[in-house]
Amino acid sequence: MNALHGLYSVREIRAIEQAALAAAPQGALMRRAGAAAAALASRLLPSGGKVLVLAGPGNNGGDALEAAALLAYGGCQVIIHFAGSAASLPADAAAALQRAKASPALFRPATMPERWDLVIDGLFGIGLARPLAGEFAALVLALNAMRCPVLALDVPSGLDADTGAIVGLGGGGVAVRASHTITFIADKPGLHTADGCDYAGLVEVATLAVDAGHYPPPSAVLSDPALFAARLAPRRENSHKGSYGDCAILGGAHSMAGAVILAARSAALSGAGRVYAGFIDAAPAYDPLHPEIMCRRAADLDLARAAVVAGPGLGEGDSAHALLAQALAGAAPLALDADALNMIAGDAGLRATAVARAGATLMTPHPLEAARLLGCSAADVQADRLAAARRLAAEFNAMVVLKGAGSVMARPDGLAIINVTGSPALATAGTGDVLAGLCGALLAQHWTPWEALLGAVWLHGAAADLLVKQGVGPVGLVASELPAAIRTCLNRLIRSQSGC
Repeated sequence: MNALHGLYSVREIRAIEQAALAAAPQGALMRRAGAAAAALASRLLPSGGKVLVLAGPGNNGGDALEAAALLAYGGCQVIIHFAGSAASLPADAAAALQRAKASPALFRPATMPERWDLVIDGLFGIGLARPLAGEFAALVLALNAMRCPVLALDVPSGLDADTGAIVGLGGGGVAVRASHTITFIADKPGLHTADGCDYAGLVEVATLAVDAGHYPPPSAVLSDPALFAARLAPRRENSHKGSYGDCAILGGAHSMAGAVILAARSAALSGAGRVYAGFIDAAPAYDPLHPEIMCRRAADLDLARAAVVAGPGLGEGDSAHALLAQALAGAAPLALDADALNMIAGDAGLRATAVARAGATLMTPHPLEAARLLGCSAADVQADRLAAARRLAAEFNAMVVLKGAGSVMARPDGLAIINVTGSPALATAGTGDVLAGLCGALLAQHWTPWEALLGAVWLHGAAADLLVKQGVGPVGLVASELPAAIRTCLNRLIRSQSGC
């Protein structure tokens, strides 16, 4: 796990930083941070570019002042807006201030709008606990209204590094909308989920030469195909449809047949050997686009011999309740989505059965469904997406993906993975059904539950990215376009893994 892209909480970063400070000369880490920031800024700037540096009242401001001095010596036109008191700066930041004053950089209040080739945000780092207010809020709002590149140092000011939520958003909080973020010592989860996806921009990590021995094993990482690479083997020549398992989709209540069809098509194009579309309501004779999908009455399916997906268009009537109870009581691997999650949230008996089941369970809630399961509000879920996903995984002994910007996957032991694929192209009806069917297909092909979830979420987002790259979307991409793109992405991964 250490070889992958680890994510560390503010508490963990503080501990790493203290250990590194004790082993380094006075001010060394701040000077390294300033040098790393200046190096990235130089790559973003034209020769002799005009830079506005916003330096705050703490160590984040010190990092910015170090970068400002280096850029000024390097020939850039540097204006420093120092929003602090020299007398109250920490020692390292005070030394950085003196170096900046001795440089060719100019100190004066920022004037906006004004043309800048780059603005460096060094107002507040990972320690911000209160919403930005007063002059800071006004400065950030003016900055966000400008159209120029913005480089945030460590984390965009106003963004929670742990959760990706804007600090105090419910009470009017604001945050810098950066085009780039250079984050120090280690990467932070809040840069990759929730509002972090909109505010952090392109993220680069500068470890500041901190010794690897100071880092504990990460409890969160970014998603990567390496996490499920063991399942990406080419198919054996000596195999048949039974080798790749059966997938049964349970849904299709009145007026919701499309959901089960989308899930079934996804399962078929993702490699399940046989796919059964089970309908609560009357089953169609066949799917005209994919007649290889076997359409049945849901009550007639043998749920003991298949990986089961319960929820797409299932409804919440008596028949749906009975069918879900049967699926939960079985030992087959089970992916729960949509109406299945809502029924579990609202029925103590179903909830108890779900918690106690012996078979593998995957859950794919969006924030509102997660909130119902946890007995809180969707705003509470979004305020700390990693905590919500971990709590669901622990309470239901399940592999969970909390869908959304920077989807968070969690397992019962607390490990969390933030997905890096996907875009707003997926913000359309039916894409969750496609993901559920993909989960079922990978379970049917004997992927472990955790690898099935990781692979499904990564491929689902990668398929959307592929379509957008091809000019399909993001606006107007529809869920039925995803299964074929998922097939392409999966086969590309298998070929790349096998060296073909």
